[in-house]
Order: sequence, then structure tokens, then C-alpha cells
Amino acid sequence: METLGRGMFDVYALALPRGHGFGERLPYEAWQSEDGKACAIVTRHAEDGSIGLIVMRRRTDGVWAVTLDNVPQPDVAAATALAERELAVGRPPLPVPPGVQRRTALYDLQGRTPSRIFQLLTAPSHQNVGWLLNQLYLSLPRPDPNWAADCQTENFHTRLWEAQLLASFREQGLLVTQPVESPDFRIENRKGGAAWVEAVTANPQQRFEPVNARPSFQPEEPTELFFGAAALRFAKTLGSKLQRDYADMPHVKGMPFAIALADFHAPASMMWSREALLGYLYGMSAEVIEIDGERVATAGEASELLGTSGFPAGLFRNDAHAELSAVIFTNACTLGKFNRLAVSAGAPDHGLRYVRYGKFFDRRPGALDGIKFSLDVTSGEYRGQWPQGYEPWCAELEVFHNPFARSPVPEALLPEATHWVELDGEQICRSHYATNILWSGTLIQNQADDIPTYDGVPAYLESVARRRRTEQAEPETLDPEGA
Repeated sequence: METLGRGMFDVYALALPRGHGFGERLPYEAWQSEDGKACAIVTRHAEDGSIGLIVMRRRTDGVWAVTLDNVPQPDVAAATALAERELAVGRPPLPVPPGVQRRTALYDLQGRTPSRIFQLLTAPSHQNVGWLLNQLYLSLPRPDPNWAADCQTENFHTRLWEAQLLASFREQGLLVTQPVESPDFRIENRKGGAAWVEAVTANPQQRFEPVNARPSFQPEEPTELFFGAAALRFAKTLGSKLQRDYADMPHVKGMPFAIALADFHAPASMMWSREALLGYLYGMSAEVIEIDGERVATAGEASELLGTSGFPAGLFRNDAHAELSAVIFTNACTLGKFNRLAVSAGAPDHGLRYVRYGKFFDRRPGALDGIKFSLDVTSGEYRGQWPQGYEPWCAELEVFHNPFARSPVPEALLPEATHWVELDGEQICRSHYATNILWSGTLIQNQADDIPTYDGVPAYLESVARRRRTEQAEPETLDPEGA
């Protein structure tokens, strides 16, 4: 059997019902079989030091099944010996239990024509994305029967978001189940706190091909950024979900209910659309102006979004939608996110370099802008931004709380997210990680290329675009979503 490194262990552990939530029985050592079809985890109790062993084996459809669940062992040596027997090569995969739906293989197209973005997962630059997405698909408790077909074709981003949500929840140690068709997830912590979550994506009015799409750009005027077209798209997306009255369903009623939103309404729009969500939810905006030669931040408000629709701004400014407890959001549901997490956690780089550039949140008092960065995701400086030693799923996860919610989402239910809450009439945010990234993009380079500085990134992107026009360069030289 082979030792499991921290990064690979953390991926496999996402298949456990509580993911990384081992409670008092903490992981001590882990191995996988030589054929990769089984793994074993030795646990040690934090207080009494007692030893246990968890063993997982693959079913015939690739799904992990727990065959030994923290079985007590007299000591580590005995646990190791049992693990060696359980992980012996040659043991057949487990059958799919009677009455359990067999998981359709994600690579099996069954005659369907895949979308270009799904095809991209076979390129060397994105093989890690395909591998990681498949691991999360196999870890879902009970995915929709059409999950694989949707992922392969026109609903790739919807399924990508569901997979990322699962990883984000279980990374925080939550029990994640899918006991009913909707809402999508029920999450619960060990203290009994629970909530329902429905996933949704903000989609374009007219579909576009995301691979090599020309990026959209941030509106120059603050009012357009906070209350313009992106805010209206969020309003319509959330409104369509609110019309379904999830909070009144018998299994949801009286419990916190949140909508998890990811933005795909325009190419690379998630690099700048976060402000539009703030504008729509709270009717607030911010801009930097110059007063007496000094740059200062000012706040603004609006009661309506821009345009002729007269759509109201400030979903969370009164109790009209008290049934919605919170909106969960990320600006990093991208192939770049999957690539960075896999590579920074130790997955093979296939001879390529992955560079993340953007701006860190500047926590210094009075700071009006972020701190520029451009880093190789395998570098010690990048990995050292987080205590895991690699980029976590929850690094960009934010929870926007409704101050008028009938059933609020406790902050402790999602402890590793950034929370936006109202305090003394003011919106404040509380972050779990010391490092927060305002926005970013991901470059995929040959190892021989120099890492561009932040200011050199636009020139690098233009050079790649020029090569594509003149040399028909391979599409994997850049992440297609760019966020």
C-alpha cells in the first residue's frame, strides 16, 4: 500500500458523509492501495488517544463505499496490519447495493456530442480539472439522474457549481445529504445546526461559447457596476428561485434556507460582478473620489436598479423576502479554480505552469485598493497563504445574510466562509482566512516561460491572443473563463 499525501487524502475524504469533519477522532495516517481502488485512514481520539480504522473501497461504478467505519484497534501497528489486508491488490470492486442508482460514468457520452468546454477536460492543461470534477461527482450523495449528461453538454456550469458546493461544504466538516429532489442540499454540523441550500447559476440571455470567449469588462461607472445589467441579471435569477416557494415546503419550513449563486452571465464576468450582487441585495454602492487632493471612499444607496424595468434594489433591506435566509456566492467557480486547487495540492502539472494573478484584499486601515500579485500556484509563497498548504475550496466563498430572515443561517454553520452581516445598521464582513482575494485570473504557461508580473499580464494575454490568430495556438494556453 502507498502513503496518501495531504492533498490527495483531502480529495478522497470529500466522499465521506461529513467530509473533513472527523470530530474528536482525527486522521493520523492514511494509505491507498496500489491500484487506487481502496484507501484506509487511521484515526486517533483527541482526548483518550484510542485508535480507529476507516476503510473505503470503490464500487463497480467508481463511487466510494465505507466498509470499515472507525473500527476500534488496540494500537497503530494493529490498524496498519488490518489496513494492509484490506488494501491488498486484486480484490474486486464492491457491487452497487440493491435499490441504489448506479452512477453513470462521466466519460461515457452514450452518443451525445459534448460541449467544447467538456472536451477541453481531455487537454493536458485541464486533465486535473476533469479528474477532480469526476471525484466530486462520485462523491455526491444522490445526484440527479441526468447529472453526467448535463455536465457533458449544455449545463456544464450548473453541474460544476454543484460539485464545488459539495466540496466547499464538506471541506468545512458538514454532513451533506440530498434526501429529496429539491432543494439541492441539506447541510448540518455536529452541533445540530442545519439548513437547506438550492444551487443556481446566473446565465446569459443568449448562450455563448465559453472556450476562448472574449472577456467582458467591468463597467467604468460605479452606478452601472453596482446597479446595472449584472445586478438585474442577479435579481431575475434569484427571483425565479424565490417564486418556487422552497421555504414553504414541509421539509424546509421553519429551517434556514439559502440560495447558492454562481455567475456565468457573461465571459469572465465573475471577475467584477460581485459588486453587483452587493448592490442588488443591500441597495448599496461604493466608489473612490478625490477630496482636496486626497482619495477617499464614499458610500451610495439606490432603491431601484438602472434601466426601464424599475426593478427594486435592496432585496435584504426589508422583510418582504424573510423566507430567504442568505445568499451564498463565489467569484471563483471556474476551471481555473479546479486546476489551481488540484495542482497546489500536489496533482501532476503535465509539464505546465499555473499562474494566478489578481489582487489580495488589503486589510490596512484606510486602504482603498487591493494588493497586486502574480504567483505560481505551486510556489511556497502561494501555498503558504492558507494553513492547509494549498488553496482551499472555501477561499472565495461568501455568505450574504438577510438581516430580516425568519430563520437566519448561523455563521457557525459555515465557519470557513466570509460572512456579510448587519451590525448597528452597517454591513460588515468577517473572514475566516487571513488571505482574501478580491478578484483573480489564471494563466497556463509552458514551464520555460517567465512568470509575468501583475502589470505584465495584459501584454501576455495580448501576445497569446495574437498567436491564436496567426498560429492557431492550442486553446489550453489560457484558462477559458479567466477568473
